[in-house]
Amino acid sequence: MNSEEIQVIAFEIILHSGNSRTNVHEAFSAMRLKNFKLSEQKLQGANTELLLAHKSQTKLLQTYAAGTKIDMEIILVHAQDHLMTTMTLREMAIEMQHLYKEVKQIEGSSQSTTRESPVER
Repeated sequence: MNSEEIQVIAFEIILHSGNSRTNVHEAFSAMRLKNFKLSEQKLQGANTELLLAHKSQTKLLQTYAAGTKIDMEIILVHAQDHLMTTMTLREMAIEMQHLYKEVKQIEGSSQSTTRESPVER
């Protein structure tokens, strides 16, 4: 595999990882606004982009597994780093969404309890 082919794959990984990261940050914004439908859509979009990045990575790994020598280039290291940190960020976003939903539920039950109880004087 020549240098140009490796660079193309690396940039595909970076592109899709970057798109995924953008979706994750947009999901965080939606979570803060308690718009969980939008945050779900954004996290799904992030996952779709990660799958595309992973597909490019798999292409590279299959080439290597078939016996083709692949010279390590700094752009490929950067691409792998970008992909792994974005995957981790998405996993954290999913966990945070659960927490945001739980807080909203607690706030909702707290407010309904307060409204139903008479004010003590």
